[in-house]
Amino acid sequence: MRRRRFGIGSCFALLLLTSGVISCGGSYSAKNTTLYQPPAGSGGLAPSGATVLTNLQVHPWNTCGACGNDGGGGAVADYSWTADIASPSESGASTQFAIAATVPYTNGYFWQDNPIVQTQFAYLAYEFDVYLPNGMENLPQALEFECQQRLDGWTYNFGWQANYQENTWRIFNYGAKQWEDSGLTFQRFSPGTWHHIVAEYHNDASTKSVFHDALTVDGVRMPVNIRHDAVNTGAGNEFSDAVQLDSNLHPDPYRVYVDNMKITYK
Repeated sequence: MRRRRFGIGSCFALLLLTSGVISCGGSYSAKNTTLYQPPAGSGGLAPSGATVLTNLQVHPWNTCGACGNDGGGGAVADYSWTADIASPSESGASTQFAIAATVPYTNGYFWQDNPIVQTQFAYLAYEFDVYLPNGMENLPQALEFECQQRLDGWTYNFGWQANYQENTWRIFNYGAKQWEDSGLTFQRFSPGTWHHIVAEYHNDASTKSVFHDALTVDGVRMPVNIRHDAVNTGAGNEFSDAVQLDSNLHPDPYRVYVDNMKITYK
C-alpha cells in the first residue's frame, strides 16, 4: 500500500505532521538509543561527495485519501497542495500545503518518490524552510515530515513530528507503529516568517537499524542519537519523502508553506 506509516495520525491526531503518519502514543526508552558521531563538515552536516536533490517542494506530490489518519482509514479531510507560490516564498516558487477538515483529528498526507538508492545511508538529511501565516500558528494538531527507504525487503523510516498538544518533538517508531518522545522541546513556529529545518539520519543494513542523529531548527543543532529497528515488509526498493498536516479537535483549517526543500545523502 502506498501509505508509508499506515496513518501516523495521532491519538489525538497526534502530529503536526501526523497528517501523514500514524500512531499516537509511545514513550521514549533509553535502551533504544545509541551514540553516533556525525560526519565531519560544517556543523556536522553534509559530508563531501554527497548527492543533493534540490527544489523538491515544486516536484509533484502524491496524496492518498485517509491514509494519513490513525489506522489509515475513516473520514477523508479536504486537503491539497499548490506549487509555484510566489508569495510567501524565498526562492520564488514555494509550495502550499493546506487542510480544511470537517471531522476532528483527520489528516492530509503528501509524498514523493525519489530515485531509488540501492545502498544504506551513511548520511541522510531532509532539509526545508517552513512558514505559517499569521493567525494559523496555533491551529495544527501536529506537523510531520519523513524520509523512507525500502531496501532489500526492509523498510527504514525516518519520521519526525512537531506535536502542538504536548509541545514536544517526536520520532516515529515504524515497527511499533507509535510516536515516541525524542527528548526535545518543540518551540512553536512564530508566524509570518520562515523557519529552517534540517533532520539528519543514517541506517545500517547489516544490523537492520534506523538512526535519528540530530534535528536542527533555525540554526540550533540538537543531537538525539536514537535507534530503532527496521521492519521486514518484503516490499520492493524505494526512496521517498513526505509531509503531513494534522487537524485538531475543532477542526480548524490551516495552511503551511514549504520552500528550499532538499535531500542530501551519501
